[in-house]
Amino acid sequence: MTSQLTIIAATNYSQTASNAVVYAAGLAKAIGAKLILFNAFSLSVHSANSLINGNEMQKELEKASTRLDTLSRETADIFKIEVSSYCSYSFLEDELLSVIDAAGADLIVMGMAKHSFEQDLLGNSTTSVIKNINFPVLAVPKDARFKGLKKILYACDSLSWSTIKELGWLKGLIESIGMEIEFFNVNQSINEFKEQSHAESGPEKELQDEKQIYKTVRSNAVIDEIKKEIIKYSPDVLVMVPKKYGFWDSLIHTSKTRMMASGLEIPLLAFPKI
Repeated sequence: MTSQLTIIAATNYSQTASNAVVYAAGLAKAIGAKLILFNAFSLSVHSANSLINGNEMQKELEKASTRLDTLSRETADIFKIEVSSYCSYSFLEDELLSVIDAAGADLIVMGMAKHSFEQDLLGNSTTSVIKNINFPVLAVPKDARFKGLKKILYACDSLSWSTIKELGWLKGLIESIGMEIEFFNVNQSINEFKEQSHAESGPEKELQDEKQIYKTVRSNAVIDEIKKEIIKYSPDVLVMVPKKYGFWDSLIHTSKTRMMASGLEIPLLAFPKI
């Protein structure tokens, strides 16, 4: 019997973040997971400029904690799931690492704002977490609704058995009967995949219960091809593995994961390279 999974949903109470909390709650109910609502508390501009003292700071923190606790109780009541809350005055990424470690979490869920030119270049708090925290992050658009996870589109830069093995944890996370995964690659032919796969161990023990589809296209417009495939395949979630770049590469490279995350209508699951 597998242990109960834990999902962290980060919120700043915006519409996008609030929708992500609802999505996370639906997911938690579907897979029998615990849910932790997390808020990285920050002072208002007025409070920060007034040189707030220790007592006032504590009152602000208690106020923020009460608000999050109320949301957690309401969420638990609506979805009939186990929900706890954690509020802290800290930087988002620093405190997330502590919460992940303390809770033994399996997934972070965050809201993803709509596409913009600035986000393509600079990203936002969600894309920053994806980039800097070596942990699975589910980025949920404002209009996305949880309707199950029956079809998953995994957009990968190469098709190999090692690619399939990277999804091994997803099987344990979802344990969805009849879950279908399409491995979608741009610029690698099926023959190349077969030749590479013969040189590696097979995937039978990794995802033996799931239906697997393999599809490749030849194109230089990677993002456009992925978006076209989303329309054709109608997946519930898009999966990508962000790549790490050196300092000089990062100056000229625009992250495909970040661009996809800010322009999607379905959630993007970004998980670290194994």
